[in-house]
Amino acid sequence: MERPAIIRKTAADLRVPPNLADYAATRAAFSWAAVQAELAGLPGGGLNIAHEAVERHAQGARRDHVAFRFLGRNALQDVSYGELSRLTNRFANILRSLGVGKGERLFVLCGRIPELYIAVLGSFKNGTVVSPLFSAFGPEPIATRLNLGEGAVLVTTDLLYARKVAKIRGELPTLRHVLLVGEDGQPTEIPGTLDLRRLMAEASDSFDIVPTTAEDLSLLHFTSGTTGTPKGAMHVHAAVATHWATGKYALDLHPQDIYWCTADPGWVTGTSYGIIAPLLHGVTSIVDEADFDAERWYRILAEQKVSVWYTAPTAIRMLMKAGAEIARKHAYPHLRFIASVGEPLNPEAVWWGKEVLGLPIHDNWWQTETGGIMIANTPAFDIKPGSMGRPLPGIEAAIVKRDAEGKRPCVSEEANAREAGVMPELKVSPVDTADTEGELALKAGWPSMLRGYLHNEERYRKCFAGDWYLSGDLAKRDADGYFWFVGRADDVIKSAGHLIGPFEVESALMEHPAVAEAGVIGKPDEMVGEVVKAFVSLKKGFEASDTLRQELLGHARKKLGAAVAPKEIDFLPTLPRTRSGKIMRRLLKARELGLPEGDTSTLESS
Repeated sequence: MERPAIIRKTAADLRVPPNLADYAATRAAFSWAAVQAELAGLPGGGLNIAHEAVERHAQGARRDHVAFRFLGRNALQDVSYGELSRLTNRFANILRSLGVGKGERLFVLCGRIPELYIAVLGSFKNGTVVSPLFSAFGPEPIATRLNLGEGAVLVTTDLLYARKVAKIRGELPTLRHVLLVGEDGQPTEIPGTLDLRRLMAEASDSFDIVPTTAEDLSLLHFTSGTTGTPKGAMHVHAAVATHWATGKYALDLHPQDIYWCTADPGWVTGTSYGIIAPLLHGVTSIVDEADFDAERWYRILAEQKVSVWYTAPTAIRMLMKAGAEIARKHAYPHLRFIASVGEPLNPEAVWWGKEVLGLPIHDNWWQTETGGIMIANTPAFDIKPGSMGRPLPGIEAAIVKRDAEGKRPCVSEEANAREAGVMPELKVSPVDTADTEGELALKAGWPSMLRGYLHNEERYRKCFAGDWYLSGDLAKRDADGYFWFVGRADDVIKSAGHLIGPFEVESALMEHPAVAEAGVIGKPDEMVGEVVKAFVSLKKGFEASDTLRQELLGHARKKLGAAVAPKEIDFLPTLPRTRSGKIMRRLLKARELGLPEGDTSTLESS
């Protein structure tokens, strides 16, 4: 059966009145100053994320409301806003007793255990800058980030320390303190480290938040490029305004929601929307320590009465691969809104949510650099499956073309220009015509915009052309103002004069009932420049064969036409992904062509 191009929303689809009901009127009336007025601010002036996320509620009516429900491997633990205040005060006092001050860097290397969340928020109270790491990182990426960020403190577990940090401790000259959590619940006695639970038990419940301004550094998120060292994106306490606004409008958080963000805090989503945004709105957050398991996830949705669920396309595809029958073992009467981020959400996944869970999945778009959601499908929006949605209030987005005289110079020209002190300013022109492809850009000025790349001012400058932040993503905007992802600028395939976005090809392949995931690259070809090659993993119950390969090639030609459809298809058990869920097309291409793989520290299997 042919599906409609738009999923229309009715009043029956909105189980609570949405926070963003009138899009045009809300955008017209919106101001960041008004959002700032919704926040308390520090007594005596200034702004601090932890004060807004924790103390504002701990000192008010929601003091006894559950802030976090930690689903541990063997037990459940509820932490109220009042208790979270006491625990984060204790952690801040530990930092103070160790001589760790405002502006110094604390790294967290943990699974999703309570101590991670307490350390992040307690560090904010102390004015200490937080840099989260994936617990799956190996020794080399850990050392690289700690040294780039000049880490003074590391919070980790005894097992992770023994396996990954002890052997590189001598390579970390700025690291003064290691705070360990015993994974078996027992005290830790490893030389050169401190037992965090013992220190917490001895610390005071009282702490006066260190005065911080809106522009003081709060978070350092490392993001990997295709090659070279990771980039440290610097964010400030002012970002809390974006977290509040996007929690309200993009995630539609209401005070009685039970909210579950499945992202690990090692990824920016797990910090912005797994820690900060839900606390700002005083809701209860579910935190699951265990790794992905389809049956367990459905059970959590049902038993914990989750109402708002924020997850990633990779997780959705894995649920799709596991089969609808597992989902239908449970009922989800409280679930009212599902959103996804990490990479573009294929239309097939949007429809799967509606057909299997009773709710379409709402895609949105943002980056580590933006610090918060910029473009989204909100509950009241009609959904165009495959679209990332429309810009949120306070965000001006455009499709831009680089002016001919403002093209980036080649490497040798750039070196000469820099030496002469005459670097040309990059210029762009916004495109008004609907459905024209170009680079997605945002008008600078939203509060969570990165303030720089650590020790890399030149790279930061290249992100901007005048007042426009250049995302590096190619997209188009339709006549209704919805934005559509085409591909990363360096992913676009040039074949016989055609510019082919891999996402379009991947989405078409995923419409075939056998395909769980697809990744598409351009393979060099003497005749046409590049040919499209696809890599697919199959759903349970399907086996790779030449017959299936031909069927998929035919399916793609029928959907896309011969010029765009893949010419080759290979089957893989799984596709390489980052821990944030993005399919690493550049890695598929490097392996196909025998090229250097570049930075693989964020690979899911690291």
